[in-house]
Amino acid sequence: MLEEALSAPDAVARQLAADPLSYARLGQALQEVPPTSVLTIARGSSDHAAHYLAYLVMARLGRLVTSLPMSLITLYQSRIHCEGLLSMAFSQSGQSPDLIAPTQFFRDGGARTVAFVNASGSPLAAAAEHVFELHAGPEKSVAATKSYIAQLVAGARVVAAWQQDDALRAALNVLPTALAQASKLDWTAALPVLQGAERLFVLGRGTGLAVAMEAALKLKETCGIQAEAFSGAEVKHGPMALVRDGYPLLIFAPRGPAQAGLLAIAEEMRSRGGRVLLAAPLGTPGAELPLVTTGNEDLDPIALVQSFYPMVEALARARGFNPDVPPNLAKVTKTH
Repeated sequence: MLEEALSAPDAVARQLAADPLSYARLGQALQEVPPTSVLTIARGSSDHAAHYLAYLVMARLGRLVTSLPMSLITLYQSRIHCEGLLSMAFSQSGQSPDLIAPTQFFRDGGARTVAFVNASGSPLAAAAEHVFELHAGPEKSVAATKSYIAQLVAGARVVAAWQQDDALRAALNVLPTALAQASKLDWTAALPVLQGAERLFVLGRGTGLAVAMEAALKLKETCGIQAEAFSGAEVKHGPMALVRDGYPLLIFAPRGPAQAGLLAIAEEMRSRGGRVLLAAPLGTPGAELPLVTTGNEDLDPIALVQSFYPMVEALARARGFNPDVPPNLAKVTKTH
């Protein structure tokens, strides 16, 4: 897991060097004939990457995006209208039936279908009209790292192409350097706080919520911690009643419109007795976990999760787990 997480900057560099015309063509097509509806199809870490793409599309392009409950197609046989639809599926393996079936259904119905996969010869790739390979290379660890980061980058590339945003494109091109820096940041301050934890909250908001969701999943998978991800606003609607007597919280506060509110919630949770681990850019008061800034604040969450992965791998080992082989999990999960 650690080796693959640390290889993510190289994987991203490979991806950014590949398929520029394919991204440009899709972006041009979406500009010329905008979709009337947009949905994402994904599970697990891939769904968190889809959440990030959805937020960028809604914030930057003003298009509402829905996360598809796949059982509408696979179990309930819903005849969803496909006219004007854009569907985007995310998967490392491209083998799960409940991603393949909806993608094929929408394509057969005349929708534009996109797949982001690390296996270009997979059934999901065959089902989609537009296929973007992640170029992450073989991933042997059960817990996805470099492929998740590659999915985040692929989503941002689609948005940059659709919006024809040269500034975002330029920031993406230098992202591997920022990721290499992020992988070397010292997050060991989290280890003594979380080594004995059995539960915690991971808070984020906006573009950072997707990586908070991913962090919570990795803490479950590799460390056996009951971690829950919440928006910094949503946590006030009931969950914060649990925060007292040293309850641990991992709060992600990268740059952007959500940062001020997340810093405020960190202070509030400390006042309630919570043990806050704040991840924020260098120089932020109260931050114990440093963050790298990238060429565009919308890309900062990608650098954040690059810093998180080495810490959670070390935490798993400190708790007596093997992060490379989490219990009861397999690399490829096939659901219907």
